[in-house]
Order: sequence, then structure tokens, then C-alpha cells
Amino acid sequence: MSKRPRSDVAEKIGRLALDYGLEPERPSPDGRAVLVSSETKRQLLRALNVDIDREYKDSPSALDEPARRSSLDRNSQCFLPALLSSERIWGLSLQLYELRSQRNWGIGDFEDLKVIIDLVSSLGGDFVGLNPMHAPFLADAGRCSPYEPSSRFFLNPLYIAVDKLPGFDVDDAQQKRMTAALRGTDLVEYGSVASAKLSALRSIWERWKRDGNCGPYSQQDFGAFSEAQGKALQRHALFETLSEEMVRRGFTAGWHSWPQEYRDPQDPAVASFAIKHDDEVRFHVWLQWLTHRQLSETAEHARTAGLRIGLYLDLAVGEALDGSATWSDRDVYLTGATVGSPPDPFAPNGQDWSLAGYQPGRIASGDDSPFRRIVSQAMRYAGAIRIDHAAVLRRLYLVPLGSTPADGAYVTYPEDKLLQILAEASTKYRCIVIGEDLGLLPDGLRDELAAACILSYRILSYERDDKSFKPASAYPRLALACISTHDHQTLAGWWRGADIAMRGDHGIVSEQLTEQHEAERQDERRFLLDALEAQERHQEVDIDGLAELTIKAHRFIAKTPSLLAAVRLADLSDEKRPTNVPGTSESYPNWRPKLSVSIEDLRTLPLVKAVSGAMREGRASQSET
Repeated sequence: MSKRPRSDVAEKIGRLALDYGLEPERPSPDGRAVLVSSETKRQLLRALNVDIDREYKDSPSALDEPARRSSLDRNSQCFLPALLSSERIWGLSLQLYELRSQRNWGIGDFEDLKVIIDLVSSLGGDFVGLNPMHAPFLADAGRCSPYEPSSRFFLNPLYIAVDKLPGFDVDDAQQKRMTAALRGTDLVEYGSVASAKLSALRSIWERWKRDGNCGPYSQQDFGAFSEAQGKALQRHALFETLSEEMVRRGFTAGWHSWPQEYRDPQDPAVASFAIKHDDEVRFHVWLQWLTHRQLSETAEHARTAGLRIGLYLDLAVGEALDGSATWSDRDVYLTGATVGSPPDPFAPNGQDWSLAGYQPGRIASGDDSPFRRIVSQAMRYAGAIRIDHAAVLRRLYLVPLGSTPADGAYVTYPEDKLLQILAEASTKYRCIVIGEDLGLLPDGLRDELAAACILSYRILSYERDDKSFKPASAYPRLALACISTHDHQTLAGWWRGADIAMRGDHGIVSEQLTEQHEAERQDERRFLLDALEAQERHQEVDIDGLAELTIKAHRFIAKTPSLLAAVRLADLSDEKRPTNVPGTSESYPNWRPKLSVSIEDLRTLPLVKAVSGAMREGRASQSET
């Protein structure tokens, strides 16, 4: 039998790629379009479970092809509270783990969050924005990125305020010494924090099993929670138990390295393990229940304190390749490719985020689809959620396993179905939806998000062109405006060029690009001052210090017409260490720096008073218009 000509094979792969939503080009750092190779298409088609060796048909049926536009209601809109029809409001954003306090265990917790809620309420704010609350790898707590969780369906027990639980031993001297030491570190020591908290929680668990019928932490409530969460929670708890055991045996916490019989939750060896370790599995179910209870109580505290939006939670774009989610339900995930981003000026080699993405044909499939479950999980606690990398609603950049990001391609997702799910869940939970619509976006996406009443995400330093910053009046109404985020330096750090220096120091960009960015920053500083001066009613802006710059910049975003404006806590405490340096892993302690100020002292910071005053005044002026 003669082989097909190579050109015929390439043509077949190219046609299949188009049918299954693979875009034929990707961008390059200099703005040129680069053709996606036939080999990349072949690898990604396999990741999409396409049998490329079958006889080509004009209408492939192996998947519910996401490339085809559906006939769903394009008028579905997300919830917006009535107050936003006439008012413009603001809130505070922070990383929960970064909070220092006189009582926590070396990591911010839900009790600390209540203190922050009371502070924001007293300052006139209406929400507190947080990092994702997703479940981490408890057996390897050093894997601490909240944007690479083990599972987005469950919560992070490390945020439990252990000392607020019934049955906590307040007189344990050794425990007091240990927690005091953890509070004294400059970085969150996740491994030690997890060890201390889990040890104390296991002691409480043993006492609670004997007499756990006190108030809201009753065995009856625990049973109802466990039953409502069903098999999904049982499987997550089983994963946590197995993960812990595998680490004890010298394997990693993630399932990719485990002995073969434990990699499949359907294997008889896993069933046998579950029976032998039933109490430990129940312990991890109990941890999820405790986390749910305290987060729910914190959300209720926000409402009682008068925050009209309450908690605003981030939703990560994907999960770890080897975590609970992919172990539990791997059929809905891509197995031969990871989520990343193409080469761009700030990451010339592109990025591989090492995240598992959903199969496009499975993400929105069924009444209990994966996407509906993850957005509902966040919305049940929140008055607003932010979808990280909102481009996922239409496409994701996928990198074949073993390849570089430059060898990736975009794949289309079922946008209409995802927007409808968001609208339905948002209405059900009365929850605002914000889309992080930054970076490389497909044409028209921002308009379609706005039509669905999904707020745009506008960062001051991004709202400019080559010659100027946009005036405050040019910001869209359907948006959240802010100065900086967890992936950026503070405004003062940006002004100093600390972000440019760090990219150079960590080898993310070349020395030549660093020099180019430094030269550009000189112009950007001038453009920012021009924008602030224009906003200050044409009075010359005399910046006599970075604190004054921070105040004026917040006054600027407060006077945008955007429905929401967020103040980052790190800007108020002038943090010198960024939360995260994108493009680094081992060379910088991402997701570990604590605030330089304890929450008990925040009220004494001059910027807290000055910026909150500017936000109240600016937001009120926009409400009047």
C-alpha cells in the first residue's frame, strides 16, 4: 500500500485543526503573525482526543466542536446590583495569606479577614478582593501558587482560624511558641504552617468526634454538608489522604509520580486504600466543612458590616496537572497539552503555565458542567468574582507536552455556552462578574463581555498608548479600575522601575530589552504626570514624593466612570517585594512575601487615611454624575 503524499497529510491535519477550533496563526513579540506548524496541530489534535488517522469527513463528530457558534441566547446578561445604576463604589484588594496579625499562625486567615472587613467598612469601602480560595496540595504546601491549585472545586483549609474552633486548646505552651515563631517570619513558611495547623486540627478532630454537637459546628451540619457535596468531595478527600501517604513513601504529592495502581481512582487498590484509611478521608472532608463554615461566616460578617458587595473572589484559569481535580475527573481535562501564553515583548519565549485546561467539548457539557460547578463554587460566598484570563471564554493558548511555548497554538472554546452559564449562575447567586481582559485578546471579545454585563478589568499602567495615558473619563462604565495587581509592582515600584530591573535580574528579558524598557519608562512617567495634571483641573502636579503620587493616582481612578474601583493594600503599605514575578519559579519567592505592617497597625498608615479619603470623594463625585 502506498503512503499518502506528505502534502495530503498536512492538508488533512490543517482541515481537521480548523474544524476543531485550532487557530492557524499565533502572534510573535514584534506583532507578526506566525504560522502554526503541522506538527503542533497534530499534537494538539491528539490532546483534543481527535483520531487524526481516521478517514477525514467534512463534519467531524468525535467532539462537540467548540469552533461552531451555538444558537444560545446571546442576550444573557450577568447580574448587576441596582445600587450601581446610580452609585460608583470602591473596595480593597489583597492576598489573604500575606496578612500579618498578632494572633494568626504565620499566614492570614478568615479571622484576619474579618478585621480587614471592619477596616474597609469604616473607611467607606464596599468590598474586599481576594486571591483564589482554591484547594492546594496540603501534603506539599510549598506548592503555594493560588493560581495553580490542586482543585478549583474545593477550598484551602490553611485559611482556617484554628484558634476560633470549638475544642481548641488555648493552653498548649509548645503550640504558642511555634505559632509565635511562624508569625515572626518575613515570608509565609507554608510547610511549617501546614504542619502546625494540621497537627492542631487533628487533635480537635479527635475531640470533635466524641462531642461535636456545639452550635454551628455540629455533627448534624457536617453530615448534611458531606451528603450535599457527594462523591466529588469524597474523592477529593481520598486524593488528599493518598497524597499524604505517597509523600511519606517518598513520592511527590501529585499523582503523576505515584505507583501505577494509585493513579486511577477506579483501581481496586484505591478502593482498598480508602477502606483502610476511612478515618483520614473523613478528616479531610471535615477540613473542607470547617473551611466552608468559616468562609461563609466571613461572608456574612461582610454583609453585617455594611459592605454592599462583600467578598470579591478570584477564579484561577486552570489547575495543576497532577492535582486532585485531574486525578478525580481526568476525562474532562486535556492530557497532552498545557495552558500558557505565546511569546510577547515582556516574555519573548512565551510562557508555559503548567496548568490543565478543560476539553473544549466538555467544559460546558450537561446541566452540571465543570464550568458551572467552578463558578458556582466561588459565587456561593461572593458578591463578585473575577475570572482570571477572561480570554478563556473564547480561546486558550495550548502548549503540547514536551514543546516550548513558541510551539503552541490557540484553541477555540464554546463562548456562547460559557457566557450563558455565567449569566445564569450570576443571577442565581446575585454575583457581579469581572473579566480579566488584559494582554492578547481575540477581536471583539471585550464588546461581547460588555454585552453580557461582565465588567472589564482596567489597570492604570495599561490604559495608555505610545504617547499618553487615557484620561479618567475614557474608562468604560462597565469596568473595575485599579492601580496594580498581584502580578505587578506597586505604583511606587513601577515609578522606580523595579519591575524592569527584576525582569532583567531574573533573566526574563535580555539586557538590550531592559535598556529599551528603561528608556520607555522615562516617557511613561511623564505621560502619567500629564494625565494626573489634566485630572487635577489643569493645575500643575507637583510630585514631592511617591506617597503623593500614590494619592493622586488613586484620586484619578476614583474619578473614572467605572462602576467599581479597587485599592491594592500593598500600595498603601508601600511594599518593596512584589507578590509574584511572572516568568520566575525558583529564583523568586512568589506568593510568599508578607505585608510589612500588621493588620492592627494599618489604620495608622498615612496612605490609608489619605487614599481612602480620595476614593470616597472621587467615587461620590462620579455617583452624582
